[in-house]
Amino acid sequence: MSYKILFKRSAKKELEDLPASHGKKVYEAIVNLKFDPRPHGCKKLKGTDDTCYRIRIGDYRVLYVIEDAVKIVEIIKVSHRRDVYE
Repeated sequence: MSYKILFKRSAKKELEDLPASHGKKVYEAIVNLKFDPRPHGCKKLKGTDDTCYRIRIGDYRVLYVIEDAVKIVEIIKVSHRRDVYE
């Protein structure tokens, strides 16, 4: 069973504001989280709850929370690597 992808309002705006050349790759990576929310190369973030993860897409990062009980992946931040952890 696939997961449902939800976006925080701010994350959706961040995705829309990405340059077109990068935005498509980032969007495709987010869509793939629907089928595999813990893809190869994802990283569980330290200092957060146990459900916060990060994936890398070139110089961009996507931070998201997985809720396994209800099969939801919530995208919380999409940003360049220099800005994402602020």
